[in-house]
Amino acid sequence: MCNYCGCRDFPLIGRLSEEHWQIEETAGALRRAINESRYGDAVSLLDELLAQLIPHTTLEENGLFAELRAEGALAEAVDRLCAEHDEIHGVFGAIDRAAPDWAAVLEAIGKLHRHIDSEEHGLFPASVIMLPISAWDRITPEQSTAGG
Repeated sequence: MCNYCGCRDFPLIGRLSEEHWQIEETAGALRRAINESRYGDAVSLLDELLAQLIPHTTLEENGLFAELRAEGALAEAVDRLCAEHDEIHGVFGAIDRAAPDWAAVLEAIGKLHRHIDSEEHGLFPASVIMLPISAWDRITPEQSTAGG
């Protein structure tokens, strides 16, 4: 996760980054369970991962991404990231729990890792530069101002 630009000082970015860390931890545990043939654990971890991803991506898309799309300069990147959300959720959500395609899960975990890296090192730092304080005021829960 990014530690150099200060974007985590913005409460929403800090929250999303913390959620990324938790998601990566669960995805790593899922990968290990699959690789160690602990498939019962893997099914539970897959469900846990989806339970983390769904509210996280909803928060991103309805908050930060909506503001970035409205601002315009990063709309193409936001559209790509939203499509990746749909793709990753689609793979994880479509896995048959009775006969899981673990290779597809592992591939989606790799895509998820690259997706998070793109947000952490690309979109989040850029959003701090691109969005005006008024946008941060709209998307920062229980804060009247963001940043510093």
